[in-house]
Amino acid sequence: MPAAVAAVPALHQFVPTLDPGAVGAHLLEIQRRLRDAGWDSEVFSEHTKAPYDGRAHRFRTYGTAVPARDSDVLVYHSAIGSSVADWLMDRRPPRLVVDYHNITPPAWFEGWEPAIADGLAWGRAQLRRLSQRSRFGLADSAFNAAELHRFGWRRTAVLPPASLAGSPDPARVAQLRAGPGGRWLFVGRLAPNKRQHLLLAALSAYRRVYDPDARLDLVGAASSPVYEGALREFAGDLGLGDAVTFTGAVTDAERDARYAAADVFVCLSAHEGFLVPILEAWYHRVPVVAFDATAVPETLGDAGILLPSASADVVGATVARVLGDPALAGALRAAGAARLERFSPERTAATLLDLAGALAGGLADPPGLSALRR
Repeated sequence: MPAAVAAVPALHQFVPTLDPGAVGAHLLEIQRRLRDAGWDSEVFSEHTKAPYDGRAHRFRTYGTAVPARDSDVLVYHSAIGSSVADWLMDRRPPRLVVDYHNITPPAWFEGWEPAIADGLAWGRAQLRRLSQRSRFGLADSAFNAAELHRFGWRRTAVLPPASLAGSPDPARVAQLRAGPGGRWLFVGRLAPNKRQHLLLAALSAYRRVYDPDARLDLVGAASSPVYEGALREFAGDLGLGDAVTFTGAVTDAERDARYAAADVFVCLSAHEGFLVPILEAWYHRVPVVAFDATAVPETLGDAGILLPSASADVVGATVARVLGDPALAGALRAAGAARLERFSPERTAATLLDLAGALAGGLADPPGLSALRR
């Protein structure tokens, strides 16, 4: 008799919305690496946004358009409440894994966007239920893994995102750098927890004392239009006017050009589950100054300056020290480049494939399932 042909292992991913943010990039990199290694790997979502049109199936088509097998590993990416999570829990797939990218505490949005606050609270409630259905949790950071343990997971592993930044257009970089003054940069959605208002206050103080021509680029779409409106009004009240650029959503090429044109990356966020832009800043050799909160010190390590306070005077003085001392700025760039190796695509891919093999081998199985398969 001919030898039995082993089934191709499958790891499929589910996400509420597939878009070009950090979660979307991480998810598609996982899919690419798995497929290159011979795995069957599809993406399922409720919503898909450009430029990822056509990259995901509708989540309810799992089991119809895409066959479902008990041996499949299904990974749900959690960052907000969604119908996708409810649907997966109703189906009760045997091998359900949650990849937790952090859900911002709802209190940060309650005074700005009540609907978003409700979605965040829904997501956190779903995590408690998911912990009863899922036997294994993945997390971007040890900080996120600790939250999974508090939500009820007993077994977790850290799978950090890879550094996926690209090369900018030199002509665009030269255009951005035209004119006097140091260039501050922060990349991330305009959101209350990211505290861009403190960046505006710090820039205003810095311009008064150190550099009247200093500028700030705030790169990213708005999670809260109400907060964005308040930021723009605050910038006007501070007399910053043309000193601050709100880019909104940008292409990867424009984002990379903004990094390459920057003199310093400054983050005063109060809640982060990892903060991928730190990796992007290192890739473009931009010194990093960041407030000490949540997962930021874990990601930053010794490759940046960690602030104990987000006061305008402390931030301004720290940035002035970095930009006024070429030796310090150079040391920060070198430290960032060295630490970036921890998040190289090759290193992350090796961790991913080891974890995927273990999950398919039984790590994600509920009690008794592996025995039934033997």
